Parts: sequence; C-alpha cells; structure tokens
Amino acid sequence: MSLPNDYAERVYAGVLGKIIGVYLGRPFEGWSYERILEELGEIDYYVNDRIPWDHPLVVTDDDITGTFTFLRALADYGNSLDLSPAQIGQTWLNYIIEERTILWWGGFGNSTEHTAFIRLKNGSKAPESGSVEMNGAIIAEQIGAQIFIDGWAMVAPGNPDLAADLAKRAASVSHDGEAIYASQVLAAMEAQAFVEPDINKLLDVSLSFIPKDSVIYKMISDIRGWHAAEPDWHKGREKIASLYNYENYGGNCHMVPNHGLIILGLLYGDSDFNKSMLVVNTAGWDTDCNSGNLGCLLGIKDGLATFDNGKDWRGPVADRLYMPTADGDRSITDAVIETQHVVNMGRALVGEEPIAPKNGARFHFEASGSVQGFRAGEESSKLVNAVGHSEKGERSLALSFKGEGSASTPTFILPDELNMEGYKFLASPTLYSGQKVIAGFSAEQATNVKLFIKVYNKEDKLDLIYGSEVTLTSGVFIETEWQVPNTHSQPIAEVGFECKGESGIVYLDYLTWEGEPNVILTRPIGADQPGEPPQVWRQAWVNGMDLWEKWWQEPYRLVQNGGRGLIMQGNREWKDYEVETAITPWLMEAGGVGARVQGMKRYYSLQLEKGNKVRLVKALDGDTILGEKDFNWEIHNSYTLKMQVSGNRIKAWVDGQLQFDVVDEDKPLCGGGVAYVVDLGHISSQAMIVKPITE
Repeated sequence: MSLPNDYAERVYAGVLGKIIGVYLGRPFEGWSYERILEELGEIDYYVNDRIPWDHPLVVTDDDITGTFTFLRALADYGNSLDLSPAQIGQTWLNYIIEERTILWWGGFGNSTEHTAFIRLKNGSKAPESGSVEMNGAIIAEQIGAQIFIDGWAMVAPGNPDLAADLAKRAASVSHDGEAIYASQVLAAMEAQAFVEPDINKLLDVSLSFIPKDSVIYKMISDIRGWHAAEPDWHKGREKIASLYNYENYGGNCHMVPNHGLIILGLLYGDSDFNKSMLVVNTAGWDTDCNSGNLGCLLGIKDGLATFDNGKDWRGPVADRLYMPTADGDRSITDAVIETQHVVNMGRALVGEEPIAPKNGARFHFEASGSVQGFRAGEESSKLVNAVGHSEKGERSLALSFKGEGSASTPTFILPDELNMEGYKFLASPTLYSGQKVIAGFSAEQATNVKLFIKVYNKEDKLDLIYGSEVTLTSGVFIETEWQVPNTHSQPIAEVGFECKGESGIVYLDYLTWEGEPNVILTRPIGADQPGEPPQVWRQAWVNGMDLWEKWWQEPYRLVQNGGRGLIMQGNREWKDYEVETAITPWLMEAGGVGARVQGMKRYYSLQLEKGNKVRLVKALDGDTILGEKDFNWEIHNSYTLKMQVSGNRIKAWVDGQLQFDVVDEDKPLCGGGVAYVVDLGHISSQAMIVKPITE
C-alpha cells in the first residue's frame, strides 16, 4: 500500500493535535462538567495560567510519553508486521522505570497500568498481563488502552485494518474487553482519516472492527442519534452522563464514559478544532486524555490547516514535548523529531527508505511552521518558520532582531522544570562536551553570529559559554562548527545562537551535532557535598536504581535491594566509544559498567559476578553471556572496568587486562549511553569516563 503524498505533514499535524489537546486539558483533568463551567467557563483556549496553583503549559504527561514510547516497539523489533503483544510488553519493561516513569503508579488492583506492569515484571506475557481473566473486567476496561493508541494509527495511513489490529495488540498489554474495542475504533478512524475527511464515514469504518453487541458500538450509535436530533451539545452530554457515566461502570477512569465524550466532541465539533476542543474539554472527566485523542484525529484529518482558525494554538507550545523514560536521550524532544520517528516506522512498514531532512540534522525546520523548541531571548526579537533561505531544504528558522538578538532550544531539563509536579521528569542531556555543533546561517544584512550553550553551575544557575564569532554578509550562506568545551561534569541545558548588527533577520537553516562525547561524569567541583541538597548533575543520570544516596563522600554509592538496577546517561547517537570506571563492590550478586544502553533491558555490560566470575553480558529480551571467565575479586577492593564498543565488536578490560574481545553477530545494539549496573547489592565509584576510542 502506498503512502499519502502529504503523509509527513499529516503525521506532524496529528502529533501537534495530540500534544495541544493534552496541554489544553491537563490543568483541570478529572474535574466535573459543573466545576469547569463554574470556575473556568467554557474552555476555548489554554487555561493553565488561570488555575489557582502554578501550572506550566508544557508538562510531562502519561498520554504523551506512553503514546510515543510504546510505539518504539516497532523500531526495536525491526519494524515487523509480526510484532507481538509480548514484544510490546517487553518494550514496557525496557522503557518504564517502576514507580517513576510514564504510568500512574496508583497501586496493584487500583491503577490498571500499574497492575499490568507488575504482571509483566512477575513473568506474565501480553495479552495475559492485561486480560479480564487475570485482572477482572473493571480494571481491564479503564481508559489507558485508548490514551496510548494514536501512534499505531499514524504508522498505518489509509489502512484501518492494520491500525485496528496493531491497536488491539498494543492495548492488550494492559487492557481487555470494551477498552480494546474503543482503542480499535479510535485507531481505525485515525488511520482512515489520512484519506477520508467525512466524520460519519470514519465512524462507519471504525465500527466494522468491533462486535455489534459491545457497549462501545451501542454507545456510538446512541450518540449519533442524539446528535442528529439535538443541536445543543450540552444536552448531548447530559444523555451520556445519564446512561454512560462513571457510576455505571466503576473504577477510577473507565473507558466507556470518556470514549463517549470523544465521540461527542467529534460530532458536535463539526470538524472545527476550536469547537471540538471546547466541547470535549468543557464536558469534563479525563479531559487531557480525551482532548489529546480527539486533537490527534482532527490533526490527521485536516492537516496543519486544523490549527489555522483564529487562535494561536501552536505558538505557546513551540513544538515542545517531554518524554521521560529509561532511555533518557528521548526525554528532551519535540513534535518534529517525534514525527520523523513515526513517519520512518510507517515508511518501513511499506518498504520505503527512511527520511532524514538536511542530512539528518536534529533541528531542520522543514515542517511548516515548526520552531522545534527554539525561543527568542529578547522581547525585541521574534522567531518564525520561513520558506526559503535554505541551502539543504525548503525552510529555515528566521530570527528578527533590533541591534542584537538570540534564540535557543533545550538540550536538558531547564531550571523552572527541575521540580515539575505530576509525572516525574527524568532525562539525560542530548549534547555533551567533546561533540561538534554544526549550524548553517544566512542573513539579509551584515551580522555577527556566534553559537552558545547554557551550562549549569554549582548554584544550579545557567552560565553562558560562547563559540567563535562569524560574520554573515547579505545573502551568503555560512556553515559554522564548534567543538563543545569541557563543562566539568555539569549538564548542558540549552544550545542556541546570538547575533549582533543592524536590525534585520538572520536565518538558521539547521543546527545539529555529531561525534562522541569526551566527558568525565562525576560530582562537579563545589557541587553537593555530603549533607547538602543534591544538585542538577545528579539529575542528568536517569535513575533506575533503588537507592542512590546523596550523603556519602563518593559521588556514586549505589544500592539495589532486589533484581537489577541501573543509573544511565547518554543517548543513542553515541555509537563507537570507550567507557571506563573504577568500582568498589561492597556486597552484591553482580555489578559493573554498561555501554550502548537503551533502557532497563537493552545494553552491553561488563560485570563482576558472585562466585569469582567476570562476564560480558548482552541484555536484549533476557541476558546473553557473550563471555565469561574466572576472576578472583573481593569486596572492599577497587577494580577498573573498561569497555570499548566499535561497530559490532565489544572489547572489555579489568585492571588493564583484556578479558573479552567479542563480535556480536546476532542483532547487535548499535548505539546508546552508559550506565552503572548492580544486581542485588551495593557498589561505589568516584567517576566514569566516556571518550572517543583512542586505541
């Protein structure tokens, strides 16, 4: 099946619709219709600044993180149409850190997703993990199956059969029954919306995938009848609240009532994004979930024109989204980056090559209207996506300024986000010392431009570090490069550019970076000494360990009370590098260092093991021992562990002695960060060195 000509744009609009809907509905999630009308009135725009407590617009949220994280099962398992529910369940175990990321951790038998996660962790496979037989109908039929489902539709444009099938597989990890039917309906509508704009035809197609005697089928039929007879959406909502309410179905957030509100917003919204968002959000219940799903559907259906309706939905968001998982490099991302991941999975499913605009630049601005998280630094400056002024594509980012101006985008958690409430914000920086930043510029007038980074200091404030200045002349394109200097273990929070000259416009064609890091990861000089609060350098590690105490002299005192724990840093752009650290084992089953880490269940590790062993382990759907030797190690002694990963070759040393030199020919892990790894025990360490291969 061929892809629509505007596939990438429709996916981008769907991603925007999803995140805009979530950000719109999140501040009053769980409120009743009556409370919303009384305290906020009808919801016609963002209200985060009208809530009694401080509520940022762009937040971490399970709807967004789960949607784009669980979909990665496709890429992780080779973009195969044979992807199984069990493999999607394994993806949960890899990217979720228990009690910290993605899910509502409401407890076993209370939170559906938490219940399913515990089932998976204890050895159940999907779809058993989410089944009615195992968890009961009320738990199995809550809303989570639907809120995570949009991506499975966006990889199947114009193919509702495939979308409904993928949705069923993905939903069954944690849900069953009516929850799966609702997920199939939504996924089928979204897939068909790539080629069919008529709402009633979308509903007809979607209903063909579920049983006619299901509650979801009957409810949709009822709502369609009410809509035909009654033009007032408030009265339509009253009928849903009367017949399909929470009290009739049980649990904390049942699928049936909330799916009803999505259908209500879809029908009464008349394909108008403003009106649809007003209806689905004012109606109450699980507002961010319902609004996000409906926003995605409308974005896919009508493309970027969805948001050209008199309100600036896109500007305040600026493409930003956060996706905290055990693979921390994807935590700081944006709508364009996630669109490209989705599009390339969809292309792979039909045998097409991946796209990589502007030679794979991280920030390329090729999506119409995109700014990819960039914000102007001065009130006199303005940023817009511009057609033209690009050497390698069709679009660029235009900064208008008076005398001087600047623009930057996040590469890590920003200061006002460090203690974000709600879903925990875990992330690794995306940019590191030793890497080379590359940017392409042009201007309409003579202008001096220089790149910069903003780096945390020991007071958790941001310091500016500049690269060399280059001079732009009118209409001449210049590519500039800058190797990021040593930031002394402090994370880089932003990257950007500054310009000075006569008032005018500078065009950023692209900005990206390449190469391996050259860093020493440790406690920075002057940072949280024992007894002081922890500082930001610690948050650059994604913590999947039971205990990482801040009170001790050594920067890393790591304790795992059961099973295996990791603290992780870095990203999948790291390909060929070496990592070295000295560890002191105190009491443990195993412990060591990880390389090419892609989450809790995907990495290579060099570990000292109980029983006087040293092992080279590949974690991928279970552990594979790539090498094992006798090695007489003792507690309280220090051992220097070093790994070198180059292509599919892994070399490993202990105390300078080569222990393993292995070629992994079976699905090698091609990139990823670094980690400390501990199995049931306690290790300590002073520092970890990551650098390009020197041998």
